[in-house]
Amino acid sequence: MQAIPGSNLIAIGVISPFLTPLKMSLILAIYIAMPYLLYQLWSFTAPALYRHEKKLVMPLVISSTILFYIGLLFSFYIVFPVIFTFLSNVGPASVDFAPDIQYYLDFILKVSFAFGVAFEVPIATILMIMFGATTAERLKKNRAYVIIGSFALGMILTPPDVISQVLIAIPIWLLFELGLFFSSFFKVRETAKQSKNKKSDIQKTDWADKAHNAMMDEVESEMNKKEDLDQK
Repeated sequence: MQAIPGSNLIAIGVISPFLTPLKMSLILAIYIAMPYLLYQLWSFTAPALYRHEKKLVMPLVISSTILFYIGLLFSFYIVFPVIFTFLSNVGPASVDFAPDIQYYLDFILKVSFAFGVAFEVPIATILMIMFGATTAERLKKNRAYVIIGSFALGMILTPPDVISQVLIAIPIWLLFELGLFFSSFFKVRETAKQSKNKKSDIQKTDWADKAHNAMMDEVESEMNKKEDLDQK
C-alpha cells in the first residue's frame, strides 16, 4: 500500500501488522455507526427539551452526520495529500520518509476525527444561540476573535505550514458564518433571567394600569361631588 507519495509504510512493532488493521476496522465501524451514536446522544437530551425543540432532533442528527462525513472526506481528499506532500519533501534528500504503520494510522485517525468534529461548528453555533448561551449579534460583534481562533485551531491540528493551516481555518470560519445564517430560522429559548424580567415588566404595567384607574376614579368622584354641591 503506497499511502504516501514516493514512500512506503514500515512496521517497527512485532505485532503491528496484525493489530493495526484491527484497530483500523474498529474505528471504521465507529465512523459508520456515527448516525446511530448521534441519534442516541440527542435522544438522551430530548427529555430536557420543549415540544417544539424535540421536533428538531432528527434534522439535527441528519445535518450533524452529513457535516461529520464531509469533514472526514475533506481531510482525506484535500488535507492529507497536502500534508504528506509537505512532510515528504521538507526533509533532507539523504533521509527516506517511511513512517511506521501504527504512527501513521494514529495520525490519520486523530486528524480526520478533528476535522469531523470541526465541521460541526454550524450545529454548535445554532445550539448556543437557540438555548440562549449567546446571541447572534454578540457573535457577529466578536467575529474577529472567531477568525483568529480558527487559524489557531488550524495551527494546532496541522503541520507547521501555512497551506495546511489555511485549509482548516477557512472552512471553520465559513461554517461559523453558515451557522449564524441558519440560526435566524430557529426559535430562541428564553432564559430564566429574561423570563423574570418579562414578568417584572408585566407586573409594572399592571401596577401602572391599576394606579391610573384609581386616579381616574378619584377624579370622577370629586367631579360628582362638585356637581352635587352646585345643584344645591
